[in-house]
Amino acid sequence: MDVKRQTRIGTLLREWRLRRRLSQLDLALLAETSTRHLSCVETGRSHPSRTMVLRLSTALDVPLRERNTLLVAAGYAPEYRESGLDDESMASVRSALDMMLTSHEPYPAVVVDRYWNVLTGNRAMSVFMDGIPAALLEPRPNVYRLVLHPDGLSARLANPDEVRALFLERLASQTNATGDAELRALYEEVRGYPVPAGGRGAGAADEKAARPGPIQVPLRIRTPFGELSLFGTMATFGAPADVTLSEMAIELFYPLDEFTARTLRALASA
Repeated sequence: MDVKRQTRIGTLLREWRLRRRLSQLDLALLAETSTRHLSCVETGRSHPSRTMVLRLSTALDVPLRERNTLLVAAGYAPEYRESGLDDESMASVRSALDMMLTSHEPYPAVVVDRYWNVLTGNRAMSVFMDGIPAALLEPRPNVYRLVLHPDGLSARLANPDEVRALFLERLASQTNATGDAELRALYEEVRGYPVPAGGRGAGAADEKAARPGPIQVPLRIRTPFGELSLFGTMATFGAPADVTLSEMAIELFYPLDEFTARTLRALASA
């Protein structure tokens, strides 16, 4: 076995272990192996089997794309395929997505990839997209750019400071968990956006924000129809065996008050 290959797979596994803040003993117990063997793998003195690479990847909760990277680094073929959303094998997935998006109307819903690029959404997403400049929609809209860019949704938020803090914290957490360079670049980009001046609402909007509620940081959007308050939930596919599917998420937005629900229903019927 190539010594450089042994060292590379060992280095990558050690990086993932440190990223997960596990000791060698912790990981050895999770992967049902010995600390000595794990130490030898990390230092390049021993080469892990394909089964061991997959077992360690599972114990470290490594995303499927990176599991393939670990396997290739160890000299093995990738385990997980990567299909396009338009592939015939993904027909059932497309059908499920269409059903979820349509049934969620009149409330907004959007499907995003690993980098928060918008893959598709339902018609109710227009409440977010109206007035967004074309430059932020091409070649593909990105949720973080749409929300945090000063020319995007940020200018219409009644609580831009809270939303900005929440979004940056979420993206930083994902970046640290995956070590993904592209996510890191996205984080550095959106973190550098200026915060719109005078974003906080006044009068009735402040009174509304002061009321206790179940959601710490809702999206409070100023529209011609009044201020809409929404919160989001994330859904993913269980037990994915495809890289594309494992990186896909559906964000479903719900009204936080009756005024928002009534307004969204009226917009949909119109």
